[in-house]
Amino acid sequence: MKKDEVFKDEIGKASDFKFGANVANVFDDMVNRSVPFYGEIQRMMAEISANHAVEDSDVYDLGCSTGTTMIGMDTLVNKKIRFIGIDDSREMLDKCKSKLLEIGFSRNYELRCNDLNEGVTITNASVVVLCLTLQFVRPIYRERLLSEVYKGLNSGGVVILVEKILAEDSNFNRDFIDYYYNYKRRNHYSDMEISQKREALENVLVPYKLSENISLLRDQGFINCEVFFKWYNFAGIVAVKK
Repeated sequence: MKKDEVFKDEIGKASDFKFGANVANVFDDMVNRSVPFYGEIQRMMAEISANHAVEDSDVYDLGCSTGTTMIGMDTLVNKKIRFIGIDDSREMLDKCKSKLLEIGFSRNYELRCNDLNEGVTITNASVVVLCLTLQFVRPIYRERLLSEVYKGLNSGGVVILVEKILAEDSNFNRDFIDYYYNYKRRNHYSDMEISQKREALENVLVPYKLSENISLLRDQGFINCEVFFKWYNFAGIVAVKK
């Protein structure tokens, strides 16, 4: 796993964060050192997916990045289910494809390059995963995207949503951010790396409150919603389509 040093050197003026080749090459290290309990979140998503994935249906991973979620689900989900990974970064998809080939991924799968801000086509889905993805979709398009997810899910299908979030009470936001940055320091990111990445993400990653994400899901028809993971300013939600 190549070490993430994207923001190690001082940058005069940080540009908006992009999932280009420099990020794709180190993304696995970046996300493991930047997202608390990332490995456990992946394991939980795989368990939930296996419990709801239906034979001869499709499982979608929206914002599939380098394929970690699909690889994790593969060990538990019925082999007669096709995986469809969608990402707007060709560099991420190239990295994903090389990882799948390297491990001898034998399941029927498809990789698509698609900007989720422009909508997505989903059909015959029993599971749709958005792991740290919706937060990068522009707020004006999030309702439409979740509506398309809902329409594309079969009855009884689930959406699994993992997001960076804001605290319900704004008084806690500063504390939670401090705790998060301490987490990154423990994973050997310098203060300069933390600061430069924060600046680069400022206009790209727009978090909502947990309650706002649940409201978005319920507004599209997902009546049954449950929080399956929570760590300060990160949360995971599973919602069922009746």
